[in-house]
Amino acid sequence: MALSLIGLGSNLGDRSGLLEEALVRLHRHPNIEVARQSQYHETRPVGGLGAQSAYLNAAAVLHTSLSPEALLAELQRVEADLGRQRVEHWGPRTVDLDLLLYDTLTRVHPDLVIPHPRMAWRRFVLEPAAEVAPEMLHPGIGWTIARLLDHLNQTPWYLAIAGPIGVGKSWLAGKIAEKIAARLLAEQFDPSRLEAFYRNPSGHAWQIELEFLEQRARQLALGQPEWTRQDRPTVSDFWFEQSPAFASVWLHEEQMPAYLARWAELRTVVVRPRLTVLLRAPMETLLARIQTRGRPGEELLTLEQLRQIEHALDNQAAVAEGPVLRLDAANEKAALVELVAAVEAMR
Repeated sequence: MALSLIGLGSNLGDRSGLLEEALVRLHRHPNIEVARQSQYHETRPVGGLGAQSAYLNAAAVLHTSLSPEALLAELQRVEADLGRQRVEHWGPRTVDLDLLLYDTLTRVHPDLVIPHPRMAWRRFVLEPAAEVAPEMLHPGIGWTIARLLDHLNQTPWYLAIAGPIGVGKSWLAGKIAEKIAARLLAEQFDPSRLEAFYRNPSGHAWQIELEFLEQRARQLALGQPEWTRQDRPTVSDFWFEQSPAFASVWLHEEQMPAYLARWAELRTVVVRPRLTVLLRAPMETLLARIQTRGRPGEELLTLEQLRQIEHALDNQAAVAEGPVLRLDAANEKAALVELVAAVEAMR
């Protein structure tokens, strides 16, 4: 029997009655046992258009002999039987049943993604889930449910946005900071020095990369009063962990050990983000943006260099501490909507 974790939610009709009925119907299935159920948590709606009523959310641990696909189909059947209509993304619903975890399985398929791609930073998921499955492991991050909730509760209210050159980090950071009334930390650079760097990376990369590293460390230094505030988030258009990814593209191999040693020293005195946002877009789109925005020297960037940066960032994100939200930045409006919903879900 597989151990699975599901999330439940309702904000239409008899909310508690509908959630109870959903669990009863699941338990009646010959291949499903509802082993544990959390309390109900009333939460604010996240995402969607217009005003919505408050939700009741819960979590349940299931023992099942169904495959993940068959379990998902059963969850959707129960939703439909209880009046769920899939009309609006993040819209109101009678019953929402999400398959969050299935043992330690990871699967990415158009119809099924396990673990649930947004569960790691959603308070309305983690709080009830921690009641019934605190030691259950999120295989993508390697943390337990309890640790994910602790991360949400104990880290500073800080959001870091990363991605390749030209992907729109600064635009998105500025927009989300405006939406949520956040303090904005923007990466600073001297255009003339960057132009010299792009025209001769081998002659300037060491000094430029060290300057960026030291600047990021100063902006994110622990001990700032802002990190203790829970009423005002901070957003940056850079991520301290991105530093080795960019440096690995520009620095000579023999320079990397010294750079990584300094990076490792500084990362002990900088704040870690509550959520890291990693932006991606087609390489051709990035190159076109770079060549039209008119920053001196950037027109010398090549597709191969952009691919190297993206690959290095993916590798860095794979070993990141904490949740990472990956967004398609080709559609800026959709990326902003997704990010706003993520921020609301962390509150």
